[in-house]
Amino acid sequence: MANPRPEAVAATLQRFGLERDRMRAALAGRAGLSATDLDALEHLEAEGQLTQRELGERLSLTSGAITMLVDRLEQGGWVRRGPHPTDRRYILVELAPQALERTPAGLTSYHTRIRALAAKVAPEHRDAVRNFLQAAADAASDATAELRA
Repeated sequence: MANPRPEAVAATLQRFGLERDRMRAALAGRAGLSATDLDALEHLEAEGQLTQRELGERLSLTSGAITMLVDRLEQGGWVRRGPHPTDRRYILVELAPQALERTPAGLTSYHTRIRALAAKVAPEHRDAVRNFLQAAADAASDATAELRA
């Protein structure tokens, strides 16, 4: 197997991002959510509990907009709010237990396939793949910060 050029690796990563965006749009449509609603749920799934402020920062939303988003998701049964254990000024937001039960079959299948693909990566290459993906995520995070500045 020939070694691909760096440009081909970058192009493949871009294609993955585009296809994942398409999958997420279909998922949001199936769940009756907006793309931003889905983003919020993904952040909560990945991070666990977040304050409304932290969630708003991750989504680039104002305090009023994040309040409306959390209101909408709470009314839909996707999230629940609770008091912060040490700071009364903050409200914690987390996925509602039934949110995971409402996961569309296509998403469950996607997650299963991704785990299976990860398991197929040769053990001696997993560190390199993980490091590359982490560096790509860091580059996206840095670009986001630059664009917001």
